[in-house]
Amino acid sequence: MVKRTKIKDLFLSDTTKDEVLIKGWVRTRRDSKDFSFVEINDGSCLKNIQVIANNNLNNYETDIKKLTTGSSVEVRGSLVESQGNQKYEIAAKELKVYGFADEDFPLQKKKHTDEYLRTIAHLRPRTNKYGAAFRVRSALAYAIHKFFQERGFNYVHTPIITGSDAEGAGEMFQVTTLDMQAPPKAAGKIDYKEDFFGKMAHLTVSGQLNGEMYAMGLGDIYTFGPTFRAENSNTARHAAEFWMIEPEMAFADINDDMDLAEDMVKYLVKYVMDNCAEDLELFAKFIDPALMDTLNTIVNNDFARITYTEAIEIMKKSGHKFEFAPEYGVDMQTEHERFLTENHFKKPVIVRDYPKEIKAFYMRVNEDNKTVAAMDVLVPRIGELIGGSQREERYDVLVQKIKAMGMDVEDYDWYLDSRKYGSVPHAGFGLGFERMMMLVTGITNIRDVIPFPRTPKSINF
Repeated sequence: MVKRTKIKDLFLSDTTKDEVLIKGWVRTRRDSKDFSFVEINDGSCLKNIQVIANNNLNNYETDIKKLTTGSSVEVRGSLVESQGNQKYEIAAKELKVYGFADEDFPLQKKKHTDEYLRTIAHLRPRTNKYGAAFRVRSALAYAIHKFFQERGFNYVHTPIITGSDAEGAGEMFQVTTLDMQAPPKAAGKIDYKEDFFGKMAHLTVSGQLNGEMYAMGLGDIYTFGPTFRAENSNTARHAAEFWMIEPEMAFADINDDMDLAEDMVKYLVKYVMDNCAEDLELFAKFIDPALMDTLNTIVNNDFARITYTEAIEIMKKSGHKFEFAPEYGVDMQTEHERFLTENHFKKPVIVRDYPKEIKAFYMRVNEDNKTVAAMDVLVPRIGELIGGSQREERYDVLVQKIKAMGMDVEDYDWYLDSRKYGSVPHAGFGLGFERMMMLVTGITNIRDVIPFPRTPKSINF
C-alpha cells in the first residue's frame, strides 16, 4: 500500500516515481479538451503541485470537473517530470474528493486585504502569505528551544494564573469564579476570600519572577509561553495575548545578559534564513523588499552598545525632527528606537543603564543610584525587541523598591525569599515572540503573525 507523501518531500525527490499518494486542498482548476490541470497544496511548503487528470478517470465528469478552490482531495498517480516550470507534476490514476468547497468559500478570489483576512482568521492559513508566516512561526519556535537546549538551559513552565503583578503596571486580566452579578461582599467591597484561590488572581503578564526562582536552583533556565496584558491599545505592535521567551541566568550580570540577547537574535535570524528560504522569498518579494538586507545586517554585524544617556545625546544633536522630543528621564518612543537603528547606527543597538524611575522594581540599582542595570535590544523596523536587566539581588534594596512603587510587600514574600537564602547576582530578559516574527518576515502588524489575535473588542474565534 502506498503511503502519503508531503508535497514538500516530493519536490525534494531526486527521481520520478511510479506510485505516489498526496492529500491536500485545491488551489485552482483549469480544464482543457481532454484533461484538467489541478493545482494542489497541502501546507507543507509554499509550492503547489500540478496534477494532470485525464477525462478517462471514472469520476472525471461527476467530481473532477466540479472541483473548486478549497476542495479537499486525495490523488494517487505517477510522479513525472513537469513540462512546465516545476520540477515534477503528478499524472493522476485516481482522484478522490473528501469534501467540495461551497461556492461562497471566501478565498475564491486571489487577493484580499489583511484587514479582511483578519475577519476570517480561521481560513487565512490557506493563503500563501499566512501559510508561509505560520510555517516560519513553527520553525522559529523550534529554533528558540534549540538555541537554549544547546547552551544547557532548562525549560521551565511558569504559571499562567498568578497572584502578583510582575511589572507593577496593573494592566492585567482578572480570573475569578465569583458570580459578578451578585458577588459576595465584606465591608462594602468584593470579598475575594470567597473566590476560587481565596484572593484576587490574574492572567500573567510575565513568567520572569517565577523563572528567577528556578534559576536559583537550576542555574540557567528559560520560559516560553503565553502572556496577557489588558492594555486598551490598537496599535500594530500590541496584542492582549502574546508569547514571551524569558531566560534567567544565575551568577550573571548585565554584560552576560546583553551577550546572550545578541547571540540569540543572530541565531534565530540565521536559523530562519537557512531553513525557511522559500517562505522568506515570498515576504521579500511581496511584503518588504529590504527584508533580506535587514536580516543579513543583523547576522553579520556586532550590535552597537550605548548607554541611555548617550542615546538621548545622540538624538538631541542629530537635528532630526521627532514627534516626541527625546528628553532624559523619559522612556524612548518607537520613533527614537527606529532612528537609532535605521538612521544613526544602521544596525541593531543595545541601550543600557536607564533612569531607575522609568524601569521596573526588580532591576538592579547601579552604583550612581540614578540608573538601573537595564538593557533593551532595538532592531530596525520594530524598535524594541528585547527588554532585560540584571536583577536586584539585595534584599533591603528590593523591599524599598517594592514599597516605593506602592505594591504590597506581602504579595512578594516568596520572591524575596530568594534574596534571603543564598542570593546571587543574576540576569535575564524577555523577547516578544510576535515581534521576532515581525522582524524575520517583514510583516508590520502583530495581528498577522499570531494565529488568532486577541485585541480590544475582538475575540471572535
